Amino acid sequence: MLTAFFGVMPLEEDKELESIRRKKLRGLMKNSSVDKSDEEQTKSIVKEPVEVTDSTFADFIQSNPLVIVDCWAPWCAPCRMVAPIIEEMARDYSGKILFAKLNVDQNMKVTMQYKIMSIPTLLIFKDGKLVDQIIGAMPRRILEDRITRYL
Repeated sequence: MLTAFFGVMPLEEDKELESIRRKKLRGLMKNSSVDKSDEEQTKSIVKEPVEVTDSTFADFIQSNPLVIVDCWAPWCAPCRMVAPIIEEMARDYSGKILFAKLNVDQNMKVTMQYKIMSIPTLLIFKDGKLVDQIIGAMPRRILEDRITRYL
């Protein structure tokens, strides 16, 4: 396990982790799309941002009507300022808007695909199509106005 000590994950463990992420994402998507009673559906509504990766990104945005993807990195101070706002909005708009987080350092494919040059960047997808991009940290009321227009 010397490689794990130096921050390099063996390929086998990396595949296993990715498999677990995919299963969890499929479970979240399945729970949100199955017809249930109001009480059951309230329990299964996602109330926090979901972590997406290069391999889960496309399925995630295609499977949900309105998705906000927070593109961030752990070292980014403005990203850490926006994170609590995104978490609050995920709770407040659960069942209407699905929020996701994409670590740009670990997911270069999506980062390059959407030409993300500055973070935080919020990507807004409606029916699987990119409809808006919000770059930079800003107060909740401004973010909320820009995001809720797509409801």
